[in-house]
Amino acid sequence: MKIIVPMAGRGSRLRPHTLTVPKPLIPVAGQPIVHRLVSDIAKVLGEPIEEIAFILGDPAFFGDDVVSSLTSLAESLGAKASIYRQDEPLGTGHAIMSAAPSLSGPAVIAYADTLIRADFDLDKDADAAIWVKQVDRPEAYGVVKLNDNKEIVELVEKPQEFVSDLAVIGIYYFKDVGVLKNELQYVLDNNIINGGEYQINDGIKRMMANGKVFVTGKVDEWMDCGNKNVTVETNTRMLGFLEKDGEKLISGAITQENATIIPPCYIGDNVTLRNTTVGPNVSIGDDCVLEDTTIKNSLVQTKTVIKNATLDNAMIGNNAVYNGSHTTISIGDYSVLE
Repeated sequence: MKIIVPMAGRGSRLRPHTLTVPKPLIPVAGQPIVHRLVSDIAKVLGEPIEEIAFILGDPAFFGDDVVSSLTSLAESLGAKASIYRQDEPLGTGHAIMSAAPSLSGPAVIAYADTLIRADFDLDKDADAAIWVKQVDRPEAYGVVKLNDNKEIVELVEKPQEFVSDLAVIGIYYFKDVGVLKNELQYVLDNNIINGGEYQINDGIKRMMANGKVFVTGKVDEWMDCGNKNVTVETNTRMLGFLEKDGEKLISGAITQENATIIPPCYIGDNVTLRNTTVGPNVSIGDDCVLEDTTIKNSLVQTKTVIKNATLDNAMIGNNAVYNGSHTTISIGDYSVLE
């Protein structure tokens, strides 16, 4: 089994946090989004992963440190890491085809801007599966249309009339991803463009037209990391899941002086808490210092100093300094507010 991870986008909706760090490497509940996503997919599949192919953008932004992080992720799952570049942002189909040499055999394609919780047996007898989640407002999503045999027969983008309430979440399984490769090559060769880009859906629709059977894979939870507010919310939800799973979330290497921790919280190594209350629903990365602060429902990355603050629904980047009275903030790496 292979996992193909297109992650070349710059994550503009999550700025300023993605000005210096690619969105898939933003930590949620103490672990980068892409690390958590790929690890959770590997658990769902329940079989050895042969290769993980990552599709990155501009090397000036997705540099050696990103490649090193992703290589370590693949190796931790016993897989080979393959790194590809999408030189131009020409759509989801174009991104996948940037990894053409890896597009053979059974594979999962997963876009690295979402997190899932799932526990199900994937129907590997079908030609393909599309992960979906039941939603309240299907008109805001791309959805699947099913026939009487519960097979997917159509993909409909933001339907104005009810088609189904099963939204596509951006994770796919192909029994032979080489079939998708061939159809996407046809899309590229014939300049089939939707929304100004080459789309994975056009390759999938060609597969359906040629008789390939698509089924659904349903997830229990689908969490977005598209912008600051939903990323903080996803951090809260993930902390709750991890606490129920019994995972250790608080490092033994922290310093507390008149400090209170209200779980669930993730607290990394070498964190100092003085006259501070943390939680609930807070993630704090390594090497941070918090003094005279109350913080809840927030996400703080690494090597950041926070003083004299009362924070709620806040997101603070790496190597930042914050000393102030605002409550709901979003400040990026290397920012100083004193």
